[in-house]
Amino acid sequence: MRINAKRYSAASRYKVIGLMSGTSLDGLDMVCCEFLLKNKEWKFRIEASETLRYSSKWYTRLAEAHLLSGEALQLLDNDFGFFIGHACNKFIKKNTIKGVQFIASHGHTVFHQPKKRLTFQLGNGNAIHQKTGIPIVNDFRSLDVLKGGEGAPLVPIGDHLLFAEFDVCLNLGGIANLSRVEKEKRKAFDVCFANMGLNYLAKKLDMVYDKDGKEASKGKVNENMIVDLCKQYAQWRAVRPSLGREGFEKSIQPILNNEAISLQDRLRTVVESIAMEISNSLPKSNIRMLVTGGGALNSFLIQCIQEKLGSKVKVIVPDTSVVNYKEAIVFALLGILRLRNEVNVLKSVTGAPTGSTAGVMIGF
Repeated sequence: MRINAKRYSAASRYKVIGLMSGTSLDGLDMVCCEFLLKNKEWKFRIEASETLRYSSKWYTRLAEAHLLSGEALQLLDNDFGFFIGHACNKFIKKNTIKGVQFIASHGHTVFHQPKKRLTFQLGNGNAIHQKTGIPIVNDFRSLDVLKGGEGAPLVPIGDHLLFAEFDVCLNLGGIANLSRVEKEKRKAFDVCFANMGLNYLAKKLDMVYDKDGKEASKGKVNENMIVDLCKQYAQWRAVRPSLGREGFEKSIQPILNNEAISLQDRLRTVVESIAMEISNSLPKSNIRMLVTGGGALNSFLIQCIQEKLGSKVKVIVPDTSVVNYKEAIVFALLGILRLRNEVNVLKSVTGAPTGSTAGVMIGF
């Protein structure tokens, strides 16, 4: 299927599938949304949504992708693109979705080293297009990184256009990041590792994740461990880099591997660390904060964050569909903005010298 990009660039209504595979390796988030631009304001409606959990084989292939040779990585890029395309076909058929104009795919981040001007998201867009026959927009980070920006976070443009009624938008994914408006400019940054740390420890208990933080709630905060985490985050807080797998493996994982501390205590300490870092990143005065991402469903984590922030910050967890699919929704919007030739990556967020109209368009 081909669409007239010029025609749709001036449209006011769009139907798009947004895709996201996060650092937590929970699975592939797929959402089909209708977007409407009216009176210069964007509205959206979710038509269908689903998370395709990764098999143990795919989990391992994605988790170990950074260890592959160049040739093997390219082959995996193709394989994952075909996997995504097949998943989209099943998603469309299962939900009898009609009239999808294009697919906007974030892919799965394997490398993210902005100082080297390197970022790579697995999931070949051409393979997705070949499998589905639907136009694709992907590779949303590279342009900003090549300009000298962090290439992250990208979701704040969605916060600005779709969730402006909230003072702060916090995403609790593999990495916790937040965005807010300061002096009429949208600012955003990665705060700390969230589900990456919690899931890493849960796996040692033969669990995919610690549901509702039940294991963490049994533990106690280990003072030495919390000091070590605080020291590391204090270094990052001074410069606010975008966080990635590399930083987790080098700086956080060794702290989490202290087997002299029980796993429940380590989980509890990571929860405390997340709450502390979020608290340290916010002014505590009459704030309404929207919380999404997988961590928003961790009731113990949310409880600890609210306690740390106090009564002047109201933590709001929205409908489950928004919690689970906000990032995929926003990447669908980024694709629309790319099609419309409008800025979809904010320089005030990434630190690049200019904003970007980012994304590679395939099959239009």
